Amino acid sequence: MQVPKFFFFNLSMLIIGLTTVCKCKDCSKPPKTITVSQSGNANFKTVQSAIDSVPSGNSQWVHIQISPGVYREKVLIERDKPCIYLKGGGGGSTSIEWNDHGNAHFTATFNIKASNIVAKGIAFKNTYNTVDTGKVLQAVAARVHEDKIAFYDCEFIGVQDTLFDSYGRHYYKGCYIQGGVDFIFGSAQSMFEGSTLFFSMGLGPKVDGVFTASEREEDDNSGYVFKNCNITGTGGKAILGRSLNAYGRVIVANSVLSDVVRPEGWESLHHNVSKITFVEEGNAGPGANTWHRVPWTKHLSGSGLHQFLDMSYIDKEGWIANIPSL
Repeated sequence: MQVPKFFFFNLSMLIIGLTTVCKCKDCSKPPKTITVSQSGNANFKTVQSAIDSVPSGNSQWVHIQISPGVYREKVLIERDKPCIYLKGGGGGSTSIEWNDHGNAHFTATFNIKASNIVAKGIAFKNTYNTVDTGKVLQAVAARVHEDKIAFYDCEFIGVQDTLFDSYGRHYYKGCYIQGGVDFIFGSAQSMFEGSTLFFSMGLGPKVDGVFTASEREEDDNSGYVFKNCNITGTGGKAILGRSLNAYGRVIVANSVLSDVVRPEGWESLHHNVSKITFVEEGNAGPGANTWHRVPWTKHLSGSGLHQFLDMSYIDKEGWIANIPSL
């Protein structure tokens, strides 16, 4: 890897350990609406300026309606601006794009540091590796680093390290995530439901890739759950995931796996694999044959599997039900 991901992850976990666990209050309704349009026929012309207008310490839902267009800007939601709902016209018509690479903590096109954030119908793209750069480097489309964050019908497009699903509880519903190497990575506690993971290196020769890269502490509840998803791609083969330390956790269930999935399925960067939890249950498709998988994958059934597939895995207190219907 071009960037030593384990270093940044360990730094992240240290920072998290030194901060208070998020006790995020629910946001109040009804939402206030502000608009964004590049034509100027709106409250703001850029997404960032609309976010900047939200008062510090905000506790009421703010609906930011984004008109169709390609917004070439880097967008940051700071920690003191929770309760924001960004809504576009769909990934095919509303996109936020930037061209940057390097440290994943600071170079993402879309960077979330606040809790209670929702995005719907928006594409987030890092275009660095999709042009003739001559190299494939860490280039993050979105970094998600707080609690109670949801994405509906969104797209995340990149090549290496597309989605930095860093920390907190997250829900991805009906989303499309595209990349080539570790394109969903981090230490978050997240559920991906009815979503598509598409492997594509985007440039260069056909090479093998990695869908996920997971790292967690032994006592954390974190991990990635993929439920009713479509895992596919083109231009090579990819493993479902790799563990960056001794405790990675990824569950793939009731999903369709194409033949893009390599027979061994998984790998670990740590020599001790006994506490890694890589699980495949109830899947279909040519890539779902587990006969040649690495021997240390886990099998879960009944309540052991249900604890991860149930929404309570990421939502015990009902924060998703508090999201406005927009």
